[in-house]
Amino acid sequence: MPNIFNIYCDESCHLEHDPYQVMVLGSVWCKAENTSSINNDLRSIKIKHHLNVNFETKWVKVSPGKTHYYLDVINYFFDCEALHFRALVIPDKSILNHSEHQQTHDDFYYKMYFEMLKTIISPHDRYRIYLDIKDTRGGEKIQKLHDILCNNIYDFPHEIIERIQIVRSSEIEILQICDLLIGALSATNRKITTSPAKLEIINLIRKLSGYDLKRTTLLRESKFNLLIWYPRKND
Repeated sequence: MPNIFNIYCDESCHLEHDPYQVMVLGSVWCKAENTSSINNDLRSIKIKHHLNVNFETKWVKVSPGKTHYYLDVINYFFDCEALHFRALVIPDKSILNHSEHQQTHDDFYYKMYFEMLKTIISPHDRYRIYLDIKDTRGGEKIQKLHDILCNNIYDFPHEIIERIQIVRSSEIEILQICDLLIGALSATNRKITTSPAKLEIINLIRKLSGYDLKRTTLLRESKFNLLIWYPRKND
């Protein structure tokens, strides 16, 4: 029987004309059978730090008063063998040349999602992908993304990637880990280090991952996998 995996995806600064230079797409995944216990563990960490279980763990909410809570979440991710992370970082959107490739920014967005996810997906297993999409075209985008991902791996009947759906990150603790990790990557690659609390979290991620967060990891890195993506010359 094939394994069933849940992949939780988030994105940061993905819009073409937002004020940010760096774009990050990220995913945290685990076997579907592990999701309930992991989400419960993460709620227990909130209770330990006297937070409401409905508190949403987000990079933008990192503050000095909650530093120890966020450090515990990072430690939990690296200690939990069932959890894995992969992200694609585009350090400079301003140098992209979409017209050169006769594509729109949306076309590029889907290509990058495929680049981010393709090393995770095995033809021998089954996948359910959950996205926290932040713009108004979410439904249209996930349908197209589902078709593109399946077509690229010859999964025309949508049997390998069973479904892609939008979810609320506030309701899924594992997805909140993804927000935290891609936020740290975005800040690092934007060289934003003015917050001591956020810098402490970034330094812990560097220590536990063994990476500086600015370079591509080996493709077979299974715990904390990064692709720092640059266009080819003349792209």
